[in-house]
Amino acid sequence: MSSRVLVVDDDPRGVKPVVSILTGRGYEVRTARDAESVMSNIRLRWPALVITDLDLPHIDGIELCHMVTEISNVPVIVMSAATEWGAEVAALDAGAADYVVKPFVADLLLARVRVALRRSAEMPGTAALGVGEFHIDFDDRRVRLNGQPVRLTPKEFDLFTFMARHPNRVLPHKTLLGAVWGQGSIEQSEYLRVFVGQLRKKLESDPSNPRYLVTEPWVGYRFNPTGLMQ
Repeated sequence: MSSRVLVVDDDPRGVKPVVSILTGRGYEVRTARDAESVMSNIRLRWPALVITDLDLPHIDGIELCHMVTEISNVPVIVMSAATEWGAEVAALDAGAADYVVKPFVADLLLARVRVALRRSAEMPGTAALGVGEFHIDFDDRRVRLNGQPVRLTPKEFDLFTFMARHPNRVLPHKTLLGAVWGQGSIEQSEYLRVFVGQLRKKLESDPSNPRYLVTEPWVGYRFNPTGLMQ
């Protein structure tokens, strides 16, 4: 099966040559114009690799690296016409797997793609996650609690899996809202209350006294994967 690559650029002139090179070598390519679209793509169908232009509307490629690596192990290659070393350093510090200067030679880009995919394949798999009493299958978007399947809506799944990737960490309201609903929704705290309440009804034996999805007053929530009191 070919690797799925997500190419991000708001300029069609920048997308076309990259897509042509990748599809010509058998990669399955999807495109996105901004960070919001990237996060939606990652939640719905995890790509094997993200290739993003540095200059994007609203959120640049460096901030996008932060966002992608915060919720996944998907490698990110940043592309830019900027040749200053500072841009490359900033991208790598943000978690980018590589930095490619435009204009580029097709064979060089393909080599960088192969290296990023090879390194990713050597890392622990992202197709499934076992944490505490939970098992998450990302390909099938299924959750099991103590071996029993739990039916979650798409947005419930997105919220729960983000929390599950950061066990026992206090996750502020704005962090959760930005990761699941996008940066335009970081002030919509009512979304979070509603969906955490729905998750508790499905995951907790006593939703009024949650063991897994713990409230951190005035700050956010914490995922306690074992359900044991701490």
